[in-house]
Amino acid sequence: MKHILLSLFLLLGVTAHAESNYEQVDKTLNALHHNASTANFEEYFNLYHNNAVFIGTDASEVWSKEEFQAYAKPHFDKGKGWTYHPRDRHIYFSSNKDVAWFDELLDNDSLGETRGTGVLVKEGDVWRVTQYHLTIPIPNALADSIAEQIKSAK
Repeated sequence: MKHILLSLFLLLGVTAHAESNYEQVDKTLNALHHNASTANFEEYFNLYHNNAVFIGTDASEVWSKEEFQAYAKPHFDKGKGWTYHPRDRHIYFSSNKDVAWFDELLDNDSLGETRGTGVLVKEGDVWRVTQYHLTIPIPNALADSIAEQIKSAK
């Protein structure tokens, strides 16, 4: 009986730890969107790892953290960030729970439905975004038409 109770407590401890990591990553991503929406430059970029990469919707937008900061600073200085409302978020973890990756659908006033995907790494007890990729999901029925528009714009 002691072994069963001990096993149960160990199992509950592992489950609680996994939930804690999930909650921490979820809170980090929510804070990321909140700080972007309120144009809080320092808090927003503190959530990124020093070696982070941001990949935007345009094919030319593959920015290091420093490049992304240079892009964002003038906007944030004017009090203008960007507002994306997350929904349908999925979070996954590496076996040792120090890397997480996610996908989420986001709603934005000007772009409509978008998708964010990315990777976070755990440094001590803190999760930091090491890659964020913003895309505009294209319905399959529109894909050929959109692809032709992109080809003709080049």
